[in-house]
Amino acid sequence: MGRIKALNKWANAHTYYLIDIVRAALGLFLILKGVDFMSDAQAMALVMDPFRELPGSMMIMHYVAAAHFVGGFFIIVGLLTRWCVVLQIPIIIGAILTNFLGVMVVANLIQACVVFLVLIFFLLYGSGKHSLDYYLKMQK
Repeated sequence: MGRIKALNKWANAHTYYLIDIVRAALGLFLILKGVDFMSDAQAMALVMDPFRELPGSMMIMHYVAAAHFVGGFFIIVGLLTRWCVVLQIPIIIGAILTNFLGVMVVANLIQACVVFLVLIFFLLYGSGKHSLDYYLKMQK
C-alpha cells in the first residue's frame, strides 16, 4: 500500500494535461473496441478462433467486450484506473498472442503493442491529479 501511495504522490506532483488526454484517448479507444466487438459477432469469433479450443472461450468473448466497454469508461473519467488497467492487460496480451497463433496482421499487432505499453504506463502512473479518483480523495 505504501508503494501505491508513493506512486500517487509522484504522479500528482508530475501531472500534465497531455497525460490526461492520453488517458482519455486510451479509454475512448477501448470503448470503441468494445462496441466494435459487441456489434460484429462474426469478426469477434474470427479473432477468437485461435482460442476456440480453450475451455470457456465463449465466456472470454463476452468478458472482452464488457471489460473494454466498462473499463474504457472508467479510464476516461479516472475512476479505479489501476484496477481497470489490470483487467485490460490479459485481454491485450491475448490480442498480441492472437497475431502469433492465428493470422498475423501487423497493424493489429502494432496497435495491441502500443495499447499494452500505454496500459503499463497507467498501471504505474495511476489516474493522475485530474481524475475522479483524485476528486473523491480530496472530498474526505
